[in-house]
Amino acid sequence: MGHQIAITGMGIISSIGNNVEENLISLQSGKHGISDIELFETRHVGAIKTGEIKLSNEELVQKLQLPEDNNVTRTSLLGMIAAQEAVKSAGISDINQYKTGLISSTSVGGMDITEKYFYSYENFPEKQKYIDAHDAGNSSLTIADYLGLKGMVSTISTACSSAANAIMMGAKLIKNGVLDRVIVGGTDSLSKFTLNGFNTLMILTDSYNTPFDNNRKGLNLGEAAAFLVLESDEVVKKENKKVLAYLSGYGNANDAHHQTASSENGQGAYLAMQQALKVSGLQKEDIDYINVHGTATPNNDLSEGIAMIRIFGENNVPEFSSTKAFTGHTLAAAAGIEAVFSILTMQHNLIFPNLNFKTKMEEFDLVPVTELKEKSINHVLSNSFGFGGNCSTLIFSKS
Repeated sequence: MGHQIAITGMGIISSIGNNVEENLISLQSGKHGISDIELFETRHVGAIKTGEIKLSNEELVQKLQLPEDNNVTRTSLLGMIAAQEAVKSAGISDINQYKTGLISSTSVGGMDITEKYFYSYENFPEKQKYIDAHDAGNSSLTIADYLGLKGMVSTISTACSSAANAIMMGAKLIKNGVLDRVIVGGTDSLSKFTLNGFNTLMILTDSYNTPFDNNRKGLNLGEAAAFLVLESDEVVKKENKKVLAYLSGYGNANDAHHQTASSENGQGAYLAMQQALKVSGLQKEDIDYINVHGTATPNNDLSEGIAMIRIFGENNVPEFSSTKAFTGHTLAAAAGIEAVFSILTMQHNLIFPNLNFKTKMEEFDLVPVTELKEKSINHVLSNSFGFGGNCSTLIFSKS
């Protein structure tokens, strides 16, 4: 277990809460955040449900005490909220005291502003200040600037596994002595671009998503941001830090099976889980719970289930659930918010339920946990899979 990286802080904002405590209360009470669209214009209002955070950009700006005249995107605003909470949670007063970096991730970037002002840029020069905010890396720089961070800043965009890869990269930077402390995670806002794109792929449900259900019809998109603070053993000992959990294992693989579909035999997911277990030094029997990717699309849940059976055996798959029925699929932020949920699972010895499940899938004998369940949990495996077959797995441990 010499590969562990200490997690000393975490922050989150999602459709089920504006901070860690609010998210925990919703998870415990079974309160989901899937609803009709209210905050952005789209022809799909009333027809498509999403995991929308019910705070306007103006309200987010006020919470962050930013000047009214800004060009900050919603993706950045959400990221700033979550990163600020993570830093505060870690008890960091001087963010530049040690070699500190930020590895953030996004898939949407500043698309919400681009689609709003794109046709104004040529004829309204005063709108051109928003052009810079489009780039995915701009969100990371904006978050770093808000935190006052002067160290390394990098951006990862590997679709829905982005935050997991950001967390992995941060861990490797600490292990190799490049940084002492890294703020890692992801942020994505809802936009017409992504809503229309996923609708074109015909993988959105017209109701509430039902992960691992035989009659699942597709996902609900969501928006969220979440960040963890990773710190080296040296900093933890020197500062006498409280450790929330440890990142004990991680792995990623790309089976390059298809631009959007997962492979039929779950090869990418299988390889990612296999590598994460190897890095952790744990045996597969040590895993107490799996936070599955569980998007409620026909292809993903089948592929992930097959991969879990390949790793654990059909009769030995640990208890599992998908929390996407609470939040929707939050794209690049998904692995970030589910990292927070995984840590909460261990802290409170609770498995959060797989909402909306009714019927077992006909392809295999796997049934998720459907009610809040008390259980002693020491090791959680969390899966996140992206388009193009980019599959990532994280393992979190109590000690």
